[in-house]
Amino acid sequence: MSFNIPKGTKDVLPEDSYKWHYIEDAVREVTRLFDVREIRTPTFEHTELFLRGVGDTTDIVNKEMYTFIDKGNRSITLKPEGTAGVARSFVENSLYAGPLPVKTYYVTPVFRYERPQSGRLREHHQFGVELYGSYGAEMDVEAISIAKALFDRLGLDSLVLNINSIGCPVCRKEYNKALKAYYSERVDSLCETCRGRLEKNPLRILDCKEEKCIEINKDAPVITDYLCDDCKKHMEDLKKGLDTLGIAYEVNPRIVRGLDYYTRTVFEFVSDSLGAKSTVCGGGRYDNLVEEVGGKPCPSVGFGMGIERLILTLEATGKMPAPNDCVDMFLGYAGEELKYAALKIVNDLRKSGISADTEFTGRSVKAQMKYAGKIGARFTAILGADEIESGIINIKNMTDGSVKAVAISDITGFFKEADL
Repeated sequence: MSFNIPKGTKDVLPEDSYKWHYIEDAVREVTRLFDVREIRTPTFEHTELFLRGVGDTTDIVNKEMYTFIDKGNRSITLKPEGTAGVARSFVENSLYAGPLPVKTYYVTPVFRYERPQSGRLREHHQFGVELYGSYGAEMDVEAISIAKALFDRLGLDSLVLNINSIGCPVCRKEYNKALKAYYSERVDSLCETCRGRLEKNPLRILDCKEEKCIEINKDAPVITDYLCDDCKKHMEDLKKGLDTLGIAYEVNPRIVRGLDYYTRTVFEFVSDSLGAKSTVCGGGRYDNLVEEVGGKPCPSVGFGMGIERLILTLEATGKMPAPNDCVDMFLGYAGEELKYAALKIVNDLRKSGISADTEFTGRSVKAQMKYAGKIGARFTAILGADEIESGIINIKNMTDGSVKAVAISDITGFFKEADL
């Protein structure tokens, strides 16, 4: 009996893992520069956390969550996004009692039962940043700057930043009235899901992906016409901060994001390299989330980006580098009696920080060298009886074909001079 991988999941094979390392290394370097610290939260949480934090009118909660009853008769959900879990940890571990702001990031798997498509799987992975402790738009600028710095480091210079404000509970009240009035006249044309949203949360209709709702949304009222003075000022401060840092942006009043916890700022980095405009990164401000998950009021802002989508974007734009994780040295040997002598040399190289490998399957010398070529070894050598007797071994540079005689006792020194 053979087994196939579950639909909507994907293996990361050895020849592709360097792509993940490339992005994760960039993530850790950028977050270090911004003094953002890593946080790791469980893969599953109590379902109520997402009902309260993400919102029961969102597609994630209504359609996409992997929820089950555990052996203790508790409702448990595999996390569909990273923000709610970090907010729960922020409250539960009293991070608010320490110095503010608290600046965190995560790289985590997330789980959503949705139709698998390019760059979006039922199990995919997110890099996210969560910043707590400031109501000022300068913290929104900080979050956007972190995402922009990562894209710059990866060479993604063609992404477009869209920003918007979806207001606060004060101005959202008037906007919701306007949306209800608009959609009530068109209720028969809405999809079934959006008809249910009309009374509960009409703002969610703007995020619908059904074609008929997208068409209706084109003429819907825009939130920027209903912002209160404080939200207008926050938006202007955001623009000022982005202008000061030279970060280009476009104001897009149709952005609302797909989660209920957003307030004021929302933003997206979009790319057209995958065909239709595709969101590579999305985020915004959520000043009420900490309170929603049981904490005292504390402002927060952040973003998330899918790593699979990011890999596809890098590949589509020609910005994904070639693999550079080839082994430095492959040491073959001529004769079964020399296998442990070869392994000893290889082990000494590894202790010195030089990646090295040897033969383990009993191949001929010719087959060993063929294998070394397949794995992309930078240097190769064959250990035989003559080499053992003379203490000298010929090391071949596989890039230019040059050969150098090196004392077996000083192979490590050879590689240090090679400056790998």
